[in-house]
Amino acid sequence: MKILGIESSCDETAASVVSDGCEILSNIIVSQIKDHALYGGVVPEIASRKHIETIVPVIDAALKEAGLTLDAIDGIAVTKGPGLVGSLLIGLSTAKAMAFSRNIPLVGVNHIEGHLMAIMLEKKVDFPYIGLIVSGGHTSLYLVKAVGVYEVLGRTIDDAAGEALDKVAKVMGLGYPGGVAIDKLSKKGDPRAIAFPRGLLDRDNLDFSFSGMKTAASQFIKKQPADVLPRIINDLAASFQEAVVDVLTKKSIKAAREHNVKSLVISGGVACNSRLREVMRQECVHMGGTAYFPSPLLCTDNAAMIAALGYHYLKRGDRAGLGMNAVARWEI
Repeated sequence: MKILGIESSCDETAASVVSDGCEILSNIIVSQIKDHALYGGVVPEIASRKHIETIVPVIDAALKEAGLTLDAIDGIAVTKGPGLVGSLLIGLSTAKAMAFSRNIPLVGVNHIEGHLMAIMLEKKVDFPYIGLIVSGGHTSLYLVKAVGVYEVLGRTIDDAAGEALDKVAKVMGLGYPGGVAIDKLSKKGDPRAIAFPRGLLDRDNLDFSFSGMKTAASQFIKKQPADVLPRIINDLAASFQEAVVDVLTKKSIKAAREHNVKSLVISGGVACNSRLREVMRQECVHMGGTAYFPSPLLCTDNAAMIAALGYHYLKRGDRAGLGMNAVARWEI
């Protein structure tokens, strides 16, 4: 069963063909980073216009790379939400037009759920497992019991981890995307040089908070004389990154212990962070468990995870009508 996946929830236009929910035949992603870098973040109007320009060529490229025509596609899975409504509508409208014109079964997929299951495209992880979704827009912990069966354990009450990294990087003058720049600089810095707070780490619950951490770092940066900041920038990057990683890791390990689960799956854009990967793997070993990370391409927004999850829903008979609409906020 060959599924065409379409993803346009934010600023990546992506299309992929996946066979039987596990074999990636193609995975095309067009990023808009250069279009948004000037503004220090994603501009929804620009994102929507770029999706309009690129979505058809991206789908054509995915079909070509898979060596297939649309006639060979058994179903279409498209991101329905959460995300930027304008961006989502481009993908949805295109998917609905293709499904209607070729009489192809269609299903809408939750973007976050796609991230939770992305690991299955590369490794078999037994259920249940703890799933940490960590990106610029989301930071949430789930107990993943089966495909489509999830229990929310905790989520951010304010900023997402990736948002905090990007905003602190902007104050540091590092540009966009800032999380990548912080990761690079931190390799030359001392993570213990500056003691930044750890949001909600002393609480019993599994929720996250990064707003106070971001504010503390921003205030620290603004107090530094102009000639001092360049000298401490590596330590600053390493210290703030360490604070974020510390919270993410300890909350995830706490969730695993509380639910007697030995497997953790970490996905989303921030899951590409080298320090998070290192610390999470170390702490899981100490716990007697295993940390799983999808490859970087499958951590960022992509359509392969959408197609793979769509396969399971289409296989069980789920279908979306042409009235399906975008959902800006859609919790699972």
